[in-house]
Amino acid sequence: MKVLTLPSASRRLRSLALMAAALGGLVLAASPARADLRLCNMTSSRVGVALGYRDPQGWVTEGWWNLNARGCETLLKGQLGGRFYYIYAIDYDRGGEWSGRSFMCTREREFTIRGTEDCLARGFDRSGFFEVDTGEQKSWTIQLTETNRPGGAQP
Repeated sequence: MKVLTLPSASRRLRSLALMAAALGGLVLAASPARADLRLCNMTSSRVGVALGYRDPQGWVTEGWWNLNARGCETLLKGQLGGRFYYIYAIDYDRGGEWSGRSFMCTREREFTIRGTEDCLARGFDRSGFFEVDTGEQKSWTIQLTETNRPGGAQP
């Protein structure tokens, strides 16, 4: 049986290639992770989700994201700029909702609404959202579960 050996120049090139690959892996590992606000529906039902948050112009509510059972959706892309976000969700299959004491404007079909005042007078519905405290993290995932109704969320 014959053993092949690489000439020393080839071994050096191979070592340099391995070191370059290792350094490339470190650079990839050091790159920032994707930061988003995500919501996962951990229930066996389809749910509709509305989101409330503050941006530089004031309060905004948006909806509806429709999530299948055991599905996840990105509600906001990129690093989170605030600490508090607000969620209102409806169980389409079994009824009920995830709600809270922070009242904001919604409507039945897709929406983006500026401001939280005078919802009914402006022709919108008034819904109670529950607060999510992200602790100023740059990325956060909210989980809706069967047991955290009404108004609970788990980071």
